[in-house]
Amino acid sequence: MKFGPLVEAAWLHKHLADPDVRVIDFRWYLQRRVGREDYFRGHIPGAVFVALEDVTGEEGAGRHPLPTAEQFEREMRKAGVDPDTMVVAYDDAGGSVAARLWFLLGYFGHGAQAVLDGGLQAWGGPLETDAPAVEPGNFRARAADASLVLDFDEVRSLRGVPLVDARAGERYRGETEPVDPRRGTSLVRSARLSPTTSAPTAASNPRPSCAGDMKRSGRRTALSSTAAPV
Repeated sequence: MKFGPLVEAAWLHKHLADPDVRVIDFRWYLQRRVGREDYFRGHIPGAVFVALEDVTGEEGAGRHPLPTAEQFEREMRKAGVDPDTMVVAYDDAGGSVAARLWFLLGYFGHGAQAVLDGGLQAWGGPLETDAPAVEPGNFRARAADASLVLDFDEVRSLRGVPLVDARAGERYRGETEPVDPRRGTSLVRSARLSPTTSAPTAASNPRPSCAGDMKRSGRRTALSSTAAPV
């Protein structure tokens, strides 16, 4: 069965109790809110919480370096993930945060992962506040797929490849910068803006669509269907 990169809420309602499905709440916020606290205020039934910090490495450039295989394997086992588990990750930010876990699973060789299209807002069902008891899984992290990652110098040397800046528009334009010492446009000045925060919010649309937002962002940034953006 083809699985991912997105699943609809209707699919998850149907398969939530399947033994080979693991739902992971991967909420994270740049400021003020704490994902784990929001998880205990209400989450999809049976979902386990994984903190972004727990799958972030300690070495490397940037704010959230990639984890080691050993670190990621440990956290996925704690979350009850097995080699054949279909993992559904969700957030409440249009999929922009859950996509990080989706990427990491693929980066370490897991072949069955998806982001819940529309996130928590699309769920439309009851929520739970207790963390479920989870049996440890036997997930095995394979050697990282280095072809999925470029360093800064490699990005600067690219020619003819669309480069997308997914920060909020006001950060891209230099109007505000809440966390970094330098504000303004991307360090790679050819980057095009495709902000994750342009996704509908729960207030404006109770069922925001990751797929729809991606198509609209692609049109705004003039990406072609054959482009391979970075």
